[in-house]
Amino acid sequence: MLIIDNVLVSDELIHNYFCCDLAACGGECCIEGDAGAPIEPLEVADLEENYPIFKKYMTEEGVEMVAKNGTFDYDMEGEFVTPLLSDEACAYVYYEDGIAKCAIEKAFLNGEISFQKPISCHLYPIRIKKLPDYEALNYHRWFVCESACERGKEKHIPVYQFLKGPLIRKYGEEWFKKLEKEVEKQEQEVQH
Repeated sequence: MLIIDNVLVSDELIHNYFCCDLAACGGECCIEGDAGAPIEPLEVADLEENYPIFKKYMTEEGVEMVAKNGTFDYDMEGEFVTPLLSDEACAYVYYEDGIAKCAIEKAFLNGEISFQKPISCHLYPIRIKKLPDYEALNYHRWFVCESACERGKEKHIPVYQFLKGPLIRKYGEEWFKKLEKEVEKQEQEVQH
């Protein structure tokens, strides 16, 4: 495990490989689960502010769900999460060529909003666990992502490198450079 500025980075993020394969999984992470995606407190305002813009990409059921229950929900621990539809899909999902995608991200990619999507979605399969003095970054294994693991192995892309953009979005460029430096140092120690 590495510690970079009060962030604990699991060795699994360095030694395991990953590269999303949407054609294989169909965007399963947006449509399967027992709770919505975690939302950071500051992201609640982003959702509410941008909802009128990205809702045009959502399914009718998603729009109805948000109209009825609001732009966020709570999990069993009382933390903010995205609302879920009755079939457990995220309320913000839409489908393109049979693949589940994010309506928020579609509006972002079209240059309509500056909020990309909740950071927990952007970082997946990394999950953040908040501890008293640290945030711990852990690798969430899920059978749905087996093809992404195989693809990452073929391309030799470690999890942390695949998620470079989201990690920089969350912790900043300097933090990521420190992480790369520590990984390099760790690899050199192993070689000697």
